[in-house]
Amino acid sequence: MVNSILPLTMRGVCVRKAGRAILGPIDLDVGPGATTVVIGPNGAGKTTLLRTIHGLERLRAGSLSWAVDTAQALRRQSMVFQKPIALHRPALDNVAYPMRLRGVARRTAKERARAMLARVGLDELASLAARSLSAGEMQKMAMARALITEPELLLLDEPTSNLDGKSTREIEALVGGAKADGVTIVMATHDLGQMRRLAQRVLFVHQGRIHEAGEAAAFIAGPRTDEAKRFMQGEIV
Repeated sequence: MVNSILPLTMRGVCVRKAGRAILGPIDLDVGPGATTVVIGPNGAGKTTLLRTIHGLERLRAGSLSWAVDTAQALRRQSMVFQKPIALHRPALDNVAYPMRLRGVARRTAKERARAMLARVGLDELASLAARSLSAGEMQKMAMARALITEPELLLLDEPTSNLDGKSTREIEALVGGAKADGVTIVMATHDLGQMRRLAQRVLFVHQGRIHEAGEAAAFIAGPRTDEAKRFMQGEIV
């Protein structure tokens, strides 16, 4: 039996850039199973929080630990960025790429990639250059690439912020499918409707810190902090 990479434990985590604190101090625990939605105004630190969890930011203070060694934890998580990253290759090869990095034979990797593209509704576009896809198609390709490794933790950084309603519904359906498969999800969004549809737990981030955290139903019913209340009412905070 494979041990879970979770819980993730962050204590006093701080990230600085150009001499300026952009995140922290952060104390956060992420356990298995729940979908956690991170909300907050632009520049609050949502993206930096996800990047820090994914090992893409250097800690200037504090600690971040997993239930297993860090290398194993990073191998068993995936991240989808707000602006999809596409290699100069066909969509099929983009989705197969993580499997090739893990040493999977080319033929097997491509077979799995075809199955994942079919799962997200892009099987007919497998041979097209990834960078020729529409925004919605490219984000679905990014979801397929993130899910092909069967991650335990999926990090999503505003994956529908530039998409139309149809594409947003399709991405949310994929998020729901991953959740049903047992994937733990941490997702940043500026869309309060999306938060209401998907969240089981909410983190409200403001000025680089977690101002409020709790069960989604309780947060939606009545945020405790003034900043969160104003944000939920559509005010500038």
